[in-house]
Amino acid sequence: MTDLKLYSMPSSGNSYKVRLLLALLQRSFTHVALEEGSDALVRVHEEGWLPFGKLPVLELGDGTRVPESNAILCYLANGTALLPDDPVRRAHAQAWMFWEQNQHEGVIAVRASLRSYPSRAHEATPDRMADLLSRGHEILGVMEDRLQEAAWLTGDQPTVADVSLYAYTHTADSRGGYDLQRFPAIRAWLQRMTEQPGYVGLDHVPG
Repeated sequence: MTDLKLYSMPSSGNSYKVRLLLALLQRSFTHVALEEGSDALVRVHEEGWLPFGKLPVLELGDGTRVPESNAILCYLANGTALLPDDPVRRAHAQAWMFWEQNQHEGVIAVRASLRSYPSRAHEATPDRMADLLSRGHEILGVMEDRLQEAAWLTGDQPTVADVSLYAYTHTADSRGGYDLQRFPAIRAWLQRMTEQPGYVGLDHVPG
């Protein structure tokens, strides 16, 4: 029996990062899959109960719903090594998570979405795709510079920042069309993530 229920979109990186953290923490949960374009997702939107109108959402045992992927990560990781107790290191981890949402996700994930979801194909104009490609390589360059200095984004141990940024970065080439061969430090970091105990991939979706 579990007191956690996760509403997530199987193909979404934002949803995946929560599933990944739950696996790393070995936390059991009930999973409710609401894929893009599904009748179930349409119904949930029409009922209007999704905070901020998007997934993922974590529902606690008392019915409280926690929205926003990175907020969920911080909630779940609280009290574990993945969310540092040291206030400065914690702030550094959160800074990378804020950057993930206001810089990285809006470019890397958007380009992948335009290439992956037929409902968004009309938005994928050549100029927009070229701009997202150029900006995305610059954003990946920021990560590359940091990961040339340290094994993990905040130092010598993984944190929620690494989980957060892994989600869309690890498919930046296959789904987004970015050239990860340019970024050896990122590729080494991606490999280190797959070696973490409990790791699951994007395609691992609990029943």
